[in-house]
Amino acid sequence: MKVLGVIPARFASSRFPGKPLIDLKGKTMIQRVYEGAKKSKLIDELIVATDDKRILNEVKRFGGKAMMTSQNHPSGTDRCAEVLNDNQKFDLVINIQGDEPLVDFRQLDSLIQVFSDDSVEIATLATENISESELMNPNRIKVVVNNFGKAMYFSRSAIPNFNNFSGDPFKTHPFLRHIGLYAYRAEVLKSITELPPIVLERIESLEQLRWLYYGYQIKIVKTEIETPNIDTPEDVEKVLACL
Repeated sequence: MKVLGVIPARFASSRFPGKPLIDLKGKTMIQRVYEGAKKSKLIDELIVATDDKRILNEVKRFGGKAMMTSQNHPSGTDRCAEVLNDNQKFDLVINIQGDEPLVDFRQLDSLIQVFSDDSVEIATLATENISESELMNPNRIKVVVNNFGKAMYFSRSAIPNFNNFSGDPFKTHPFLRHIGLYAYRAEVLKSITELPPIVLERIESLEQLRWLYYGYQIKIVKTEIETPNIDTPEDVEKVLACL
C-alpha cells in the first residue's frame, strides 16, 4: 500500500494569518510539522500543499517537498485531493494538519495501520483525555461512536448532551475529543470532495458531517498521545513550553 502524506498549509488563516511561518525556537511551524511527519516509516512521500509562495519557498529552503494548489479550496481535504490528482500512484492519503508542530509519527502510523482492514474508508483520531472546559469549548470538536468504533456524529457542542442526566456524566460516559488528522483511501478522497455541501455541515462548520450524511463511514482510532496545536496566537506559548 503506497501512502501519500499531505500537509495543507494556508497563509491567510482567519484566526492567525501567516502561522505556518511563525518561529518556534529557531524553526518555522511548517518545518516542525514536516520533520515530525517525516519520522513515519509508513509514509512513502510527504508534500506540503500550499496556496502561498512564501510557504512554498520556506519548504524548499529546509529541503522539503511542496506544491502550489488552488486558492479556492474550501478545506484541507480539497487541497489533499488536488495533490493526489497529480500523484495518482498512491492508495492512501493522510491529511496532516499544518498547525500541529509537535505531531507525533506514532499518531500517523496508528491511522495508516487500520487500513489493513479493507472495509475502512476514512479514519481519524480521538482521545478520551478531555476536560469539562474543553467539552464546552466550541473550538474543541467532540465525537460519539457506535459499537464498531465508527463515528455517529461530530459536534462543537457537548455530545451527548447531559442536561437531563442525573449524576456525573464523566463517570459514566467516555467523552471523546476529536483530533483532526485524517486518512482516506485514494478513491474515497476523490469521491468525498465531489459531494455537494449540506446544511448540517454549515451549521457546525464541520465538513466530515457531509461524508457521514452521504453514507461514508469514519473509523475512530483512539489515542493517548497529546500534541497541542496552534489555532490562535494564544496557543503559541503552550507549544513553546513543550519544545
